[in-house]
Amino acid sequence: MKFNKQKSPQAEKEFGGTLGATCIPVFLPLTVLYLLCVCRSPVASVLQWPPVLPPTAQLWDPLAPVLILGWMALQSFFYLLPMGKVRRALLLPLAVCAIGVSFLLSLYLYICSFWAPHHALAQGGNTGNPLYDFFMGRELNPRIGSFDLKYFCELRPGLIGWVVINFGMLMKEVELRDSASLAMILVNGFQLLYVADALWNEEAVLTTMDIVHDGFGFMLVFGDLAWVPFTYSLQAAFLVVHPQSLSPLGATAIVTLNGAGYYIFRKSNSQKNQFRRDPTHPSVANLETIATATGKRLLVSGWWGLVRHPNYLGDLLMALAWSLPCGFNHLLPYFYVVYFTVLLIHREARDERHCRAKYGLAWDSYCRRVPYRIFPYIY
Repeated sequence: MKFNKQKSPQAEKEFGGTLGATCIPVFLPLTVLYLLCVCRSPVASVLQWPPVLPPTAQLWDPLAPVLILGWMALQSFFYLLPMGKVRRALLLPLAVCAIGVSFLLSLYLYICSFWAPHHALAQGGNTGNPLYDFFMGRELNPRIGSFDLKYFCELRPGLIGWVVINFGMLMKEVELRDSASLAMILVNGFQLLYVADALWNEEAVLTTMDIVHDGFGFMLVFGDLAWVPFTYSLQAAFLVVHPQSLSPLGATAIVTLNGAGYYIFRKSNSQKNQFRRDPTHPSVANLETIATATGKRLLVSGWWGLVRHPNYLGDLLMALAWSLPCGFNHLLPYFYVVYFTVLLIHREARDERHCRAKYGLAWDSYCRRVPYRIFPYIY
């Protein structure tokens, strides 16, 4: 295969362009380690100054790379199948190694992309700027043989690792206090349901922006392998050090909120996926649509007539429900819902640009029919 240096047509750079692509790979790994350190501190204050920094010796353990690479190998083995010892905590060394693996894999992907055919490159990550392309990813769906690296990393090591870390936190709480708290059980249960749903409906990831549009570079590699398992598990890690008690009424309200969020999330996604698979299916055949010049039709009734991204609305309700069991005395457990709100608003804006470029006047008509983006009557 010949060496490929051909650039994609000039496109608007995202995530702050070259400056963002330079700074984000530095500050995001530091953010992961900082959040983990704050979560373990007695005060758990994200605004504490000077910040809580661990001794260098606590950042490395020889077992950590063995566990990270072993976990990747185990998940690779399960991925290839035709079917879907007690030790002191290693959370910080595991995070350090996951960050290191993210940089190494991203570098490997960037170098290998120059031997990929031009049609396999992602338009947004093939600008000719090395820093930006390393961050965004030059190749759309890089493979080793038939092994799809992006599809594997999107669902397997990070998401399942998140659940494993959560369960480890639950067992640590049992070790410290002889039983798991209701707050810890709710956090584990809610997030296990979310991950199980993603794995059960894994074919749906094939239509996401990550798979269809974004190249596989540092942005997605780091997100999949380090950011997801080590920041999405912050609530469980927080509860180990800062136990919380929940009243039956409070627990019922939180369960109801998570249930409502999950219902909106699952029903809206199922409706969209069913319409894509078979628009004549009885469950979607009577929904109102708008025709586009591409031959596709846009839903303007059902869940997708309520807001443009009802699945994001459900996601955010669940995110809030995951934080509430941690109480209101600390900001740290709410990092996820704040971050996720910013992420989804940014993602919605990116999707808006792509859809307007793809569907033209039909998208303008859709936006007039469905004026709210995520929150009905608010945004």
